[in-house]
Amino acid sequence: MGRTGAGKSSLTLALFRLIEPAAGRILIDGVDIAGLGLHQLRSRLTIIPQDPVLFSGSLRHNLDPFDHYSDEAVWAALRQSHLASFVEGLQAGLGHEVAEGGENLSVGQRQLVCLARALLRKSKVLVLDEATAAVDLETDDLIQKTISTEFAGCTIITIAHRLNTVLDYDRILVLKDGSVVEMDAPRQLMKIEGSIFRGMCQDAGLI
Repeated sequence: MGRTGAGKSSLTLALFRLIEPAAGRILIDGVDIAGLGLHQLRSRLTIIPQDPVLFSGSLRHNLDPFDHYSDEAVWAALRQSHLASFVEGLQAGLGHEVAEGGENLSVGQRQLVCLARALLRKSKVLVLDEATAAVDLETDDLIQKTISTEFAGCTIITIAHRLNTVLDYDRILVLKDGSVVEMDAPRQLMKIEGSIFRGMCQDAGLI
């Protein structure tokens, strides 16, 4: 969490080594990510971004660009992401041609395609970068429920704009001016008079 410019996106860019740290280290399970090849690192992480990235080509190619998975696995991911009935209704099914940037899909559908892609990869670290900022509350709810069940054994790092979606998380990390200023369980932070997180919850009408 953190106000605009606090450093939330920079943190995720550093995690994927899109920017390299000038100092310090990032460890995942005790492994310094600076010592890993970029392909090795990024193949172990999955991000669902705020603006879904889709390419022109078939729907199946968008879900599994390197043909790593069977059709059965792809359909299972579509069912888990609540897209199966939509794809079944398409004349070409998995062969449906997606326009550049997914222009022929709704914002919610594009985000669910990204969710299905993440479900296929099933990385141990999942990053949600304001992943549901542009979708309606119903789609947001579907995504949150799927993530909480299907990624139960994974580490989920969420940059959130809707505070209610992270109130059941294990830990909230509040950033300000690029530094960590608060970190604790959300219910604990909500109790602290004057805390930034409590103030954000009050602004959102949650207290």
